[in-house]
Amino acid sequence: MSQLEHRLLQARAALSDELSIGQVYGRLLKVTGTVLEVSGCRLVLGQRCQIETEGGGELEAEVVALDREQALLLPLTAARGLFTGARVRPCPDGARLSLSSMLLGRIVDGLLRPLDGQPAPTGLPVPWHVPIPNPLLRRRVREPLDVGVRAINALLTPGKGQRLGLFAGPGVGKSVLLGMMARYTCADVVVVGLIGERGREVREFIDDCLGEAGRAKAVVIAAPADQSPLLRVRAAEACHRVAEHFRDQGKDVLLLMDSLTRFVQARREIGLAVGEPPVARGYPPSAFSALTELVERAGNGEQERGSLTAFYTVLAEGDDQQDPVADAARAILDGHVVLSRQLAEQGHYPAIDIGASISRVMSKVGSPEHLAQAVRCKRWFSLYQQVRELLPLGGIQAGKSAETDEAIACYPALQQFLQQQEQEAISFEQSLQQLAELTGARDA
Repeated sequence: MSQLEHRLLQARAALSDELSIGQVYGRLLKVTGTVLEVSGCRLVLGQRCQIETEGGGELEAEVVALDREQALLLPLTAARGLFTGARVRPCPDGARLSLSSMLLGRIVDGLLRPLDGQPAPTGLPVPWHVPIPNPLLRRRVREPLDVGVRAINALLTPGKGQRLGLFAGPGVGKSVLLGMMARYTCADVVVVGLIGERGREVREFIDDCLGEAGRAKAVVIAAPADQSPLLRVRAAEACHRVAEHFRDQGKDVLLLMDSLTRFVQARREIGLAVGEPPVARGYPPSAFSALTELVERAGNGEQERGSLTAFYTVLAEGDDQQDPVADAARAILDGHVVLSRQLAEQGHYPAIDIGASISRVMSKVGSPEHLAQAVRCKRWFSLYQQVRELLPLGGIQAGKSAETDEAIACYPALQQFLQQQEQEAISFEQSLQQLAELTGARDA
């Protein structure tokens, strides 16, 4: 080793403890709509960045796509004050959330920042994304879940760890039904996600539907329609991350997300903004893959204790049950509850169409007697709907079909059984008892 090389090594060793790693900045090249093009630094997909704004402030954004030497970012808040050549500072650490029991009773946004005017909840910093449990190690759905709604308890029995869709058009009572389940479900923790809804509906759901009793054991995560599509997507993911956290602590968790459609629409906005091709009514392929990944996060985990049951509302635009989002959701969920506008117009609440609804785990959590009684009631409902329009015209003659006659005779009692007041809670045991009385009265 030469004397020069030896002196250089000594100098580097002497300075190594005092040198700090320099901060590498990128530069903002272009703003197209909500898409920010950045170059000049190494960025990773999903990485958070701080972008310099006019006046010395910073705008938080996230990398959503890569294009050769450029990275495409979307802001988490409104993009104001940006200018050409603004410095972009990559955040070195991965995005993390602070989770603890202090979240109970709180109303936060998609990044778990408080919306209720109280101090920010603190807790253990955890990664934003965790691996989805191995499907072969997940505990199976074996135990019924009491949601406090008689029609669902008795005829569409959900199980702890199940994922169901609540399919409804606008104005048929889905928010009221969600509020009833939030208040009456026998769960340790309720996580409510209000994704893409009108700001007015957020306050109304919290005050009118959830109420003080429901809010005490709930975590409300709200991302109204006026927020950026990226923040709406992150709010949906935060709902699942919070629910997973409490499930892994051994608690029975109920996740209510309104709505799954708004989540997919936010993913559509992001996909189209970065240049993805639309494939089905304007939805890019990534929107449906994100839908599957999100829903698969719900369900039971690998531990013996704890469960995560999820209800997702799916908006049927124009009451179209064949909408691409509705069709995709129906295929990947473990059941669906359909709310009928026709029943709602008749004053029938909750407006659950039990003929079009199904719980795919009901056979795993119900007794043979219970299943037989439920099938009989659904048969009555279906037969009556087939002849309902003919009855006022005298088109049905008694004695032609004993099964149809039975359905017509039993329908008034069945209709009363399916209806329930908003402030009325009916337990799982009461639901089964009243179901047995309904079917037993006919036999008697």
